[in-house]
Amino acid sequence: MLLKGKTAIVYGAGGAVGGAVAKAYAREGALVFLAGRTPDSLQAVADEIEAAGGRAQVAPVDALDAKAVERHLADIAKGAGPVKLMFNAIDWGDTQGAELTDMDFERFLRPIRNSMQTWFVTGTAMARHMGANGGGAIVGITANAAREAYSHVGGFGVACAAIEHFLRQLAVENGPHGVRVCFVRSPGSPDAPGVRNAWQLRANEQGVTFDDIAREFGKDTPLRKVTALAQVADAAVLLSSDLAAGMTATVANATGGAQVD
Repeated sequence: MLLKGKTAIVYGAGGAVGGAVAKAYAREGALVFLAGRTPDSLQAVADEIEAAGGRAQVAPVDALDAKAVERHLADIAKGAGPVKLMFNAIDWGDTQGAELTDMDFERFLRPIRNSMQTWFVTGTAMARHMGANGGGAIVGITANAAREAYSHVGGFGVACAAIEHFLRQLAVENGPHGVRVCFVRSPGSPDAPGVRNAWQLRANEQGVTFDDIAREFGKDTPLRKVTALAQVADAAVLLSSDLAAGMTATVANATGGAQVD
């Protein structure tokens, strides 16, 4: 088990990505605290983890509230010991499907503001905590749009690029204290509900099957497929583990080669 004996917090654990990472962390032996604002969705993930023999506790918190996050972290550390792993996958509130010239500034700004706020709040709090307690690993997730411009994504791509650079800076500043900061770049997994719904709509519009659309999106990648959610979560596990002890301020490219480094 790659994460045995470690305590982890997953923010946004009730969502598709956060839930997948939380399950992968638990599978590898971590005690996982599932954080977010919706207790019912967090409990559903906790039930799955426990049914599989893992350890998880539901710990609701608003990851945009700095004081709440500090109290939440202190309470977890008091009961379970220092937190060694963190993953943030809270929803940024982005709405896509329109060009920049057809949206108002608030709609464009929302994912940028939300992503930067939650990452500044959780990332700095966790870096201070880990730095004072022997180090740890902070891991994030972004998308292809961080490096490549796409039409109709609103502020999402700008938010991804901003987060990647924020995490690099956090890594550089806190590396001397034993804190590693990395991120996974995901292509948007076909088994994540939001992506699946969008692809199904496209399939319906074109009169083809979902699998046809999946092949269309994967045909130009070297692996000829779009990376599944579980494989994105496995990349997060690797970055969080001691196998990646020499890695910080860097990305695990899980795009199936859609972007070549």
